[in-house]
Amino acid sequence: MATLIRFITVALVILSALLLSSSLGGVTATEPKGNDKEVRRIYERWLVENRKNYNALGEKERRFNIFRDNLKLIEAHNSVPDRTYELGLTRFADLTDDEFRAIHLRGKMVRTSDPVIGDRYLYKEGDVLPDEVDWREKGALVPVKDQGDCGGCWAFAAVGAVEGLNKIKTGELVSLSEQELLDCDRGGDSGNFGCLGGNAADAFEFIVDNGGIITDAVYPYTENDTAACKAIEMVTSRYVTIDSYEDAPHNDEMSLKKAVAHQPISVMVEAENMKLYKSGVFTGPCDHWYGNHNVLVVGYGTTERGEDYWIIRNSWGANWGESGYIKLQRNFHNSTGNCGVAIRPFNPLLNGDLRII
Repeated sequence: MATLIRFITVALVILSALLLSSSLGGVTATEPKGNDKEVRRIYERWLVENRKNYNALGEKERRFNIFRDNLKLIEAHNSVPDRTYELGLTRFADLTDDEFRAIHLRGKMVRTSDPVIGDRYLYKEGDVLPDEVDWREKGALVPVKDQGDCGGCWAFAAVGAVEGLNKIKTGELVSLSEQELLDCDRGGDSGNFGCLGGNAADAFEFIVDNGGIITDAVYPYTENDTAACKAIEMVTSRYVTIDSYEDAPHNDEMSLKKAVAHQPISVMVEAENMKLYKSGVFTGPCDHWYGNHNVLVVGYGTTERGEDYWIIRNSWGANWGESGYIKLQRNFHNSTGNCGVAIRPFNPLLNGDLRII
């Protein structure tokens, strides 16, 4: 009997080790909680995959404790049946919520000028909209970018919207420079503050006043805002222009749907609990009346289970979420949309109205 018990115990230990050493991005409810030794093995592998290197004395151990707490949260969430989304060990798994918020959530609702709310995308009874839209399939989006540890989400959301609009209107997809916005659109009348945060709408205003924005091939991203504006040195380089910009109707998911059917739309969302998002339709928890992160809505659809969602392109790299994207619950019971997605959408304009394609 004792031999049998020892055999079963060894078998369970081996099984646990195999499960816990599986893909780091896919920690699910099928994996046991494990002891510290097993968690440390996962941690070491995660450090390598995410190219993490801590120089401060004791920092690696401190980060391990945070990592372990986040792993417990992931396991607890994924163990609940019928969740609409899954959590995983993203690149942010060594950060506390406060650290994540301070570094990566720098979107600002405050504008330097009163918004111009257009009615071109105001939803009216009788409007016929596509059941599904995905601007990725229409070739209107460059590959997902990564803001790194710079709080420049506002620049990425603005640039993504202009890239998409330029493709729709001209047929050409050009990757544009977030770094120009970080270096040049700050101070004076601008409400943007480089890596300390900003607003996509104020970035559109800069692009209009500046006569366009340069490509990132000649003004590449550096993940900081310490350099002086270099755009004046690149007057012979190619620019992409917009005519103007406006706010789409506020607090109206149907109007946002109409807008997204025409072009990718910059929005603000409250993204604190998206830190460990891996896949599925994100339903929260999140604040519905407040935004702290600029992102780009690039489509919408419905799952086979009937879950309506927005397709949102983030700026946290392609190894976060669903290859850099998140599905966010759509047709929310609150007018603001889930996580505030419909509070204040922004869209650039070029050569008049756009048609649905």
